[in-house]
Amino acid sequence: MVLEEPTFQDQAGVVSGESVVRVADDLRQRESGPAQAAPSSEGRRPSTAEEEHRDPRPAAVERQTNPDDPNCFCPGELAMLLDRKSRRYLLTLEDEGTFHSHLGRLRHEQLIGSSVGGWYRTDKGHTLLAVRPTLGDYVRQMPRGPQIIYQKDLGNIVSFADIFPGATVIEGGLGSGALTAALLRAVGREGRVITYEVDESVLPKAIRNISRVVPDTSNLEVKIGNIYDGIEEREVDRVVLDVPEPWNAVGTIGDALVMGGVMLSFLPTVLQVHRLVGALEQDGRYQLVESLETLLRTWHVTERSVRPSHRMVAHSGFLTTAVRCLPRPGQAATGTRGRRATGGSTEPAGAEQQADNPDDDAEGQPDGPDE
Repeated sequence: MVLEEPTFQDQAGVVSGESVVRVADDLRQRESGPAQAAPSSEGRRPSTAEEEHRDPRPAAVERQTNPDDPNCFCPGELAMLLDRKSRRYLLTLEDEGTFHSHLGRLRHEQLIGSSVGGWYRTDKGHTLLAVRPTLGDYVRQMPRGPQIIYQKDLGNIVSFADIFPGATVIEGGLGSGALTAALLRAVGREGRVITYEVDESVLPKAIRNISRVVPDTSNLEVKIGNIYDGIEEREVDRVVLDVPEPWNAVGTIGDALVMGGVMLSFLPTVLQVHRLVGALEQDGRYQLVESLETLLRTWHVTERSVRPSHRMVAHSGFLTTAVRCLPRPGQAATGTRGRRATGGSTEPAGAEQQADNPDDDAEGQPDGPDE
């Protein structure tokens, strides 16, 4: 079935929280379509295999589901199945749904109203573990448009950008929605996430992905526009960027952030990091500029063996953070004030004064000549 993509942009180029909720509901309804009736088995005697693997519990229609019980699966929520080789299968539970794989079929009604973390048998006799997926589990298997940010970096972004409940966060770049979902979870119902996105075509998939893990998106606002051209909001707590040229937004970010607010940028290459750090130092309104990357390696632990896993998640991107402060005494702020950076020299402003300042940390001084 081909879905007609809805139009998201209104006259102001803004998708409000209510619009996001309405669009997500509309997409789910159009995707589900009319339910197909299961083949009738009237007048047919069940086979031996069917008798052997018949679910011994009462039919799902006879079981009562309590949406307030966190121990049981409910219709419409995500579930993740794991086989004996720890392969993962993500599905959305539906009353008439059936999971199909080489392991056999598993009716969704066997899970609905039953225990999370339970073991369920397919019609081929294979046993599967059913749990609720974490945000990281969903991100690894979510439908993608632009490249996503994986859970290794999502957790660090929330931590190093100090995203707190009730914060107002400006996000640059919607992408496939993974980072937006993490930010919405971190700010909670009292906070706000305002996202600037230049490509309207990514909205349907991104909003669909976000609504799967954050059902209430009323505090999400998507603006169709280029964050390089300026941020309208003022006194915001945090700015998180996933854009290719964040140095073009340094000036407008300085205008938007509250004093002491944190800016964080995710970049894939160190050359981009170098240019961003130069722009931050040249602007004069940022201090505590730091860049880092995280390498993730799991370990294989059994009764007789403890060793690193053969595969690891190494480089995925760099995180650069900076804190909005007053300019250093004797150094005037040179922010672009909402205009794009010219892309000139990245030599830090006031570098000559810093070199002569005895209070500077010796760790930041260049090494002397080799002996």
